[in-house]
Amino acid sequence: MSLTNSPNSLLSFNHRHVISSVSTNSELIDAIKNTSLAADELHLLTAETQSAGRGQRGRSWQSPLGNVYLSLYHPVTMPVSGLLSLIIGVELAKMPVIDELNKQLNAQGLNPIGVKWANDLGFYKTSPLSDKPAEGNIGYQINQQTDLNANNSSHTSENTDQQIIYFNKLAGILIEPVWCASKLVGVVMGVGLNVQATPTLTAQTCEGMSYQALSLQDIYQQLEPIGAAPLPKLSSLYQQITNALIASISCFHSVMIEKLSVEVTAANDFMQQFNTLDALAGLRLQVTQNHNGQSQIITGTACGIDAQGCLQLRQDNGKLAALFTGRIDVIGKY
Repeated sequence: MSLTNSPNSLLSFNHRHVISSVSTNSELIDAIKNTSLAADELHLLTAETQSAGRGQRGRSWQSPLGNVYLSLYHPVTMPVSGLLSLIIGVELAKMPVIDELNKQLNAQGLNPIGVKWANDLGFYKTSPLSDKPAEGNIGYQINQQTDLNANNSSHTSENTDQQIIYFNKLAGILIEPVWCASKLVGVVMGVGLNVQATPTLTAQTCEGMSYQALSLQDIYQQLEPIGAAPLPKLSSLYQQITNALIASISCFHSVMIEKLSVEVTAANDFMQQFNTLDALAGLRLQVTQNHNGQSQIITGTACGIDAQGCLQLRQDNGKLAALFTGRIDVIGKY
């Protein structure tokens, strides 16, 4: 693999940048396990492209040139839960590049970039922004949604009477604990952020999920006035994302420590921030869960998350369900 110089501000994180990686998460995990990297130190790996990038539950992550593919290994001793992924989402949404875009989007009455439970950044289409096709980007065009629905086997009988609203996905998060000799030594936090290139999604590459890709470039081009600000350099985004990941670990640690006491300051602060960035807030959902090999579908309205990071769903029967996992399809606004 070819190496380039790391930005000086990232050297304290043992930053290594490569032209191509199979998967930045996998490379860091393997290096920690085979002791080529010290498990008690921070390690940052960035790549210009990935040949076998990974998303949640073994799904692939399309990795064209021009985007961020970043993984940070951080030593930890306490168990890692899905709450960390949500905290990372909030910290990423607070990055200067996203915060500034959200100010512009809100000023124009457009949907801001939010955190979608459990590990994505983006927004649902309820504004003119995502109605405007990005030139040369099939995945971003609204008419492509019809093609995806027509060819996607997961949108069958249960879904035929519901119009699914596609998620405009800007970034994804993948957290993976690292074990050595049956001992938890750390966690790898991976972030994929579409910057200059928008992956073209087909029914196959979408892998049954109801989303379409979105890039920072798409948003910059659609904002008015067009060209108000240049895209940040990838090196700047590496720094912003790394800072967000470090802040996430600190927040997660504080929240978990609080669970052993009567203090709830860190947890309350996080919950308030999440509520302002919740991309699912007030939306009507269809949640598909797998129980003993059988699919179970429940519908209701998203009501935020609980203290453990579970999605809270107000079901049609009035009961409140806390969901730890499940496929989320948005089928309307409450």
